[in-house]
Amino acid sequence: MPASIKDFAALKSLHKDLKKQEEARKIAEAERLQAEKTAALEADLFRRSIGEVAPLNPSNKHHASSPRPLPIARQRLADEEAALRESMSDDFTVETLLDTDEALSYARNGIGPDVIRKLRRGHWVIQSQLDLHGLRTDEAREALGEYLRGAVKRGLRCVRVIHGKGLGSINKEPVLKNKVRNWLTQKDEVIAFCQAKAADGGAGALIVLLRAS
Repeated sequence: MPASIKDFAALKSLHKDLKKQEEARKIAEAERLQAEKTAALEADLFRRSIGEVAPLNPSNKHHASSPRPLPIARQRLADEEAALRESMSDDFTVETLLDTDEALSYARNGIGPDVIRKLRRGHWVIQSQLDLHGLRTDEAREALGEYLRGAVKRGLRCVRVIHGKGLGSINKEPVLKNKVRNWLTQKDEVIAFCQAKAADGGAGALIVLLRAS
């Protein structure tokens, strides 16, 4: 086929494409105009249906303002929660409230009351402990005497003696509790003692301050 015929055919095809594009553009423009006309008619119909509208007086506007929440004292809440946990501890007993009772503490003659106060507050670090659980009375007495002598020789100043709360004994009575206190008051090695804090055994243990070797 001669080149002139090919060029003519291509030109004719291009003309058709341009014509289609022009027709599509005209249809789209007609649809846009119709949509705008319809929207204008609907808006006009709405305005006529509601009549005259007057704007609100700005002075009559109410600006709602909700109060800002108070800041949360997170540290205070944490402290209160910790205090609640401590108050509900399994180690709590009525005797815990009596830490100033003479029956729960002892100081040798010549030892000032500040020693007992410091002992209760943990001024001296507990360096060793003796557990008398499960021992008969005579076994516990011998074990305590031997332990105190050895502790003084080793240069220990503050120890813990665990006598138990008597939960596993007959009638749930703390058999060793009073006996251990009486024995300690008779030992030259002992300067003072007091009931342990809840974290250190509570009513089931004593913190004992020993004389220097």
